[in-house]
Amino acid sequence: MSLLRDIQASLLADDSNIGPILLRLRFLASRLGSDVLVEWIKHEMEGYPPEVEVPNYRVIDVRFTGDFGGAAGDSIRNAPIPPFLIEKHAGKAWTHHEMRQSVATVDEMVGKDAGGSLGIGAEDLILVLQGKIYPNYTCMNITGNVSRASLIEVQYLVKTKILEFTIELEKLIPVASEIVIAPLLKGEPVVDAEKVTQLTQQIFNGNVTNISSSGSEAQIILQIGQGNREDLEKCLVDAGIEQEDAVEFAKIVAEEEPESADEPLGKNAKKWLLSSLKKGADGTWKIGVSVASSVLSEAAKKYYGL
Repeated sequence: MSLLRDIQASLLADDSNIGPILLRLRFLASRLGSDVLVEWIKHEMEGYPPEVEVPNYRVIDVRFTGDFGGAAGDSIRNAPIPPFLIEKHAGKAWTHHEMRQSVATVDEMVGKDAGGSLGIGAEDLILVLQGKIYPNYTCMNITGNVSRASLIEVQYLVKTKILEFTIELEKLIPVASEIVIAPLLKGEPVVDAEKVTQLTQQIFNGNVTNISSSGSEAQIILQIGQGNREDLEKCLVDAGIEQEDAVEFAKIVAEEEPESADEPLGKNAKKWLLSSLKKGADGTWKIGVSVASSVLSEAAKKYYGL
């Protein structure tokens, strides 16, 4: 059986853990020559460090409960704290937890009984929420928990993305299905590593757009986090737009709202675009007019999360 088929069979097996599957995928990635795929696998297996943005499927809901003490020994124990109040006083980062733990943690927690959950340190919330939940009670303790169901969903989504990747990989590069676990032999199929990298970006990172930059296979990859102005500026510069123009466009986009989900550019952005496209025609930008228009529109969509 080829390595690709082996991975697919493991994914379709009931109750299979992600760890062993990622080991096989790591070996396949070495044969495919994609550093981006190897990096994604590494983060999934070892955990995501603080400086690395986690994929959207690893941002999960947290539910908080608290213990409160009142006068004359009165108390409220294990009381649910509405997410609205958490977000109002402490921000969405508390209710939308970035799960950076390795898949080994996910597998372990999912493998426990139905009461299993992941605890979130919430000591700092005590000071932030003091007197804002029950005005006449003192906040004694706050506990944050990620449900087992949410962990199962993370595991399921990782499996789904790996399966989707292997299916699309076989369509894009048929010879990938011929790779087996064996020493490299002379004449083994050559794989287009750039195509593998583009496919990896599309499936695993989720916030990536590919735009054809010519009639050939050349493409511009836009990877922009929602609301991340620095990402927006960098992607535009990488696409061939002058730094000064990229900064100006990003500022305009950040200061206004899109007209609709289908039309990401607001009034001022459209006005700027019309007055600036001549730079694509006269060679000031390194991309043509039609491609520049598509890049700016798609970049705005990514920024707004549309």
